[in-house]
Amino acid sequence: MANRPDTENATNASQTREDRLKAALKANLSRRKAQSRKRAGGDAPQKQSPGATGQDKDA
Repeated sequence: MANRPDTENATNASQTREDRLKAALKANLSRRKAQSRKRAGGDAPQKQSPGATGQDKDA
């Protein structure tokens, strides 16, 4: 009774879950880094519509 089929399925399921969680964590980290870069000024220039300066006209 070393490796019952139920135990193998449980092991495969937990490994699959860990892989999904790892992938989700990596994607989340990439999104957060990109968001942080964008807020800090980032490497890539931001596209703006013509005439948009990002400043209030009233100020």
